[in-house]
Amino acid sequence: RGYRAALCTELARPLLLRELPAPALQPHQVRVGVHYCGLNFADILACQGLYQEKHALPFTPGMEFSGTVLEIGENVSTVKEGCRVVGVTGSAAMAEECVVDQKMLWQVPEGVSHEDTAALPVTYGTATLVLHHRARLQPGETVLVTAGAGATGLAVIDLAVNIFKAKVIAAAGSDAKCELALQRGASHSINYSRSNLRDEVKRLTGGAGANVAVEAVGGDIFKAALQSLAWEGRIVVMGFAGGKIPSIPANLLLLKNVSAMGVYLSRYQEENFPVFSSTMSSALQYCQEGKIHPHIGAVFKLEEVNEAFNHVLQRKSTGKVIISMK
Repeated sequence: RGYRAALCTELARPLLLRELPAPALQPHQVRVGVHYCGLNFADILACQGLYQEKHALPFTPGMEFSGTVLEIGENVSTVKEGCRVVGVTGSAAMAEECVVDQKMLWQVPEGVSHEDTAALPVTYGTATLVLHHRARLQPGETVLVTAGAGATGLAVIDLAVNIFKAKVIAAAGSDAKCELALQRGASHSINYSRSNLRDEVKRLTGGAGANVAVEAVGGDIFKAALQSLAWEGRIVVMGFAGGKIPSIPANLLLLKNVSAMGVYLSRYQEENFPVFSSTMSSALQYCQEGKIHPHIGAVFKLEEVNEAFNHVLQRKSTGKVIISMK
């Protein structure tokens, strides 16, 4: 018995669709029939050989998925066959089936769709770590989020506004992306392709600056976001979508007593699994309660996986891009 999967057989080349044999289960493992796989920029980097975690060729990308349990190993006690689940894995989720350790699965509550669930682990997991675990965001504070129309940027807006009761200034590179961020709950938006980010943040905050900056672009945008912080502000680095990894001028940390920190979601799996697991449980609960609303920007079929990659690479995507196996 086999299943279809997207396969990276050569770095920086289009993925191939292949039929793969179903592997045998270890006692602690679960076989899941995948409904949707979330597409992350990290998947694209991995297929280019540019991600910090290297995979031996050939490999199937895909770090997060939603689906239904097909089979369980003899020592599995957390889920049963037929359970609706969401899962996290280093790779291999961009396929009709995925085998994972039982501890990397969470049961999906009634009323939460497979589409929404597939959008939760990486984006809402990261956003929760950024706002709660790292920045310690307080009600009424102001958050500046760059790449504000991206999947994680929109998750930051969703959580900051609806869970943490903060104000959000969203920054993005086009008017359409700024408008989307406003529709999703941001109080203000800044198009940093034609406005000075630092000056606009100062204007919008009456000169005080942002309490927290969530930065995912890098380069000059990072420096402008750092300069936009209020006294004792916190900047959290999520990534470098612009391609340039910035250096931090230490004098800017000193002058306003600001803190600079990073968030790398998958490292928490190894170093602090309870914190990692709690982000997933919280996101599922918020979703079930209707407090958060993941934004699915585009859905591609498994056969269209290369078109999905190009959609993200060409900066056309807003919100979460997911791959459908059905």
